[in-house]
Amino acid sequence: MLEGIRQGKIGGGESYLLGLVENLDRSRFEPVVLSFTDGPMVDRLRAQGISTHVIHSERPFDWRVWRKVKEFVREQEIDLVHAHGTRANSNLFWAAKRLKIPILYTCHAWSFHPDQNPLVRKLRIWSEDFLTSKMDRNICGSQANRDTGRRLFRKFDAAVIYNSIDPARFNPSGKYKDIRKELGIGKDEIVVVSVARFTLQKQPLKLITAFARVAKKVPGVKLLMVGEGEEREKAVALIRELGVEDKIVLQPFRMDVPDILAASDIYVLPSLWEAFPIALLEAMSMGKAVIATAVDGTPEIIRDQANGILIGTEDMEDQLEAAILRLCVDKELRSRLQLEAEKSIYNKYNVKTLAEKNQELYLSVYSENNR
Repeated sequence: MLEGIRQGKIGGGESYLLGLVENLDRSRFEPVVLSFTDGPMVDRLRAQGISTHVIHSERPFDWRVWRKVKEFVREQEIDLVHAHGTRANSNLFWAAKRLKIPILYTCHAWSFHPDQNPLVRKLRIWSEDFLTSKMDRNICGSQANRDTGRRLFRKFDAAVIYNSIDPARFNPSGKYKDIRKELGIGKDEIVVVSVARFTLQKQPLKLITAFARVAKKVPGVKLLMVGEGEEREKAVALIRELGVEDKIVLQPFRMDVPDILAASDIYVLPSLWEAFPIALLEAMSMGKAVIATAVDGTPEIIRDQANGILIGTEDMEDQLEAAILRLCVDKELRSRLQLEAEKSIYNKYNVKTLAEKNQELYLSVYSENNR
């Protein structure tokens, strides 16, 4: 069983793969992981004794590695291929088809977005249409993504398997490191946290601007931002420009996300697009009040004012400021949303269920191709 992923860094798709591989029924499936870059995900899987390999490529449809992938699949005696994400799929499907091995594709998020150049977006829609048409089975991470595929592609359908969390890792009653002490954050300070890449999609600059306004109105509040990305230097410059160096703590990518979440009060995810963000599931399962934009699959997780706060993408800085300020000031609302967030996520989105649903598809596809 080959699980293919575009990169070794840990994001939403990579967390999904980790949870899946770690919970597969080993009496029926022997997982082999192929990543197209190195990184902490690769290290974690290898530390667990899971056969994990890297064929380096950072490009979609990179025909230069297709023969290497084909030889690798043949050498590993793979019976079934599961591609996670567009880039991995674009570099796996040729080998699978040539070797007549069934292949499944999980779209963790479509590669086309509303903010793209129209020609680029059209090409990406075409490429997703092409790839999904070659699959033995397609899987979407949200109802919203499946609906998008049905609307834009010629012939498309997919199973929906939601992202999930490992309740053993993201346990609100667990014991965690004292991150506040490590980072010099006071015990009584309100901590707003964002664990996300510093990219246009995640809108870190607008979050910083909105928070800077809140910090002028609310004493004892800190913003903790964890992640890397192309907008990080701009973020550092903006923090300096706004004079909030003492209010915002930046951290590089970290593996101890449960410890980070345990130290926080409010989680913010102001994305322009998301499939079904696992970061929200993790934060909510840890009992955090959440603020997120009402895009794609996010409203399938958050019920506005019931277990979190949804905002729009228009005038985002103003909406973020208002939502963060409200949760900082209204302790009763913050406590209620924290409780409801945990109740709505912790038992519902379990990684064992995710593995079971994928396994059912594996067996179905394998059976269909070996009659």
